[in-house]
Amino acid sequence: MDQQQTSSESNKVDGSTGELLVPSVADATVTRGKSPEEIHPLARTLEEWVEVFRGMGEKPFRAKQVYRWLHQDRVFDPDQMTNLSKALREKLKKAGVAAPGQVANVHESADGTRKILIDFVHGAKIECVMIPMSPDIGVDDYDEEEEDSPKKRVTLCISTQFGCAMGCVFCASGQSGLFRGLGAAEVVFQVLVARDYLRPGEELKNLVFMGMGEPLHHYEETERSLRLIARPEGIGMSPRRVTVSTVGLVPGIRRLGRDFDGKVGLAVSLHATNDAVRSEIMPMNKRYPIAELMKVLHEYPLPPRKRLTIEYTLIKGKNDSLEDADALARLLRSLRVKVNLIPMNPIEKSNLEAPEPKQVLAFRERLAAAGISCFVRMRKGDDVSAACGQLALQSIDPQRLTRRSPRS
Repeated sequence: MDQQQTSSESNKVDGSTGELLVPSVADATVTRGKSPEEIHPLARTLEEWVEVFRGMGEKPFRAKQVYRWLHQDRVFDPDQMTNLSKALREKLKKAGVAAPGQVANVHESADGTRKILIDFVHGAKIECVMIPMSPDIGVDDYDEEEEDSPKKRVTLCISTQFGCAMGCVFCASGQSGLFRGLGAAEVVFQVLVARDYLRPGEELKNLVFMGMGEPLHHYEETERSLRLIARPEGIGMSPRRVTVSTVGLVPGIRRLGRDFDGKVGLAVSLHATNDAVRSEIMPMNKRYPIAELMKVLHEYPLPPRKRLTIEYTLIKGKNDSLEDADALARLLRSLRVKVNLIPMNPIEKSNLEAPEPKQVLAFRERLAAAGISCFVRMRKGDDVSAACGQLALQSIDPQRLTRRSPRS
């Protein structure tokens, strides 16, 4: 497929084979194999910055200064990096130190949820969502063991791709197809931008990689962004405060567990208890069926007192019966999990709908009676299409998308 062709109809999962149908433009942002100078400044590690400054003839300690300006102070204009010489600031400008995008719009829900639309320099508009925290948003650390904080906690839902190739029938971005993965610079930028929209008395406490895209489909950039986010010289977010969501890409789950020793939270979109139904609503199941998925979840190196999160979208007439609840309890019985039940949120490209509230409650009670920790996720931000499954592609000029690709 020609790189200039970005038809969303072809950038999905083949429904008959489960194979990814992804054009080469999806790989335009990878950092693998690039020298530090070629990587976007915001995606460079501290060690890569040291190499860059050595090449400039500058002292290595400058690396930590610039890293802190970018990741801690959220300053992207070298002219504002006041502890650097004018000559060095000019070098940084010539080397491309600048923000990878800008905020195009912010929509606020009546419940306090904020959906931030970011327009990236090289052609992609994505959405990330700031959610006032409650113990129903898919993270395992709504922390009973942590001391009380006077600040109101906020969770940020991060996007990792412009669109999505997975093709899940209940998800707006999945139905739009994939244009490209986001680089680590674009992922980290969402966190930095969100901090500017915190209100007095709020703190950004959790990150969930649950926005547009499949984080483990673009693994190298997800892994790099996780390490950048955790650096104490920058954002300093503990991995245990981060949850990565996946439709069940088995190799990616295995790599995530190995690379982070299970410290990064894992959420799995399950949504069905048998392969026939799951393949119908999640085409990727044809490649990684439930038995294979369950095997890798049993192998995931969970630290003590941590649990896997199982996401289960309730779809009327598809997976919402009490028999389905019983089957789900049997499937999960030997795993340390909690289950987020998500009544399906409406999307334009689907006539599927949520069950009646009484059926949702009956499903939850059936699971709880079987000893499964579960709750119904409250709708957050659905009045501004910021709820689970509602993030969709924003229209852009196709020439901006394909003219040039970001370095990271």
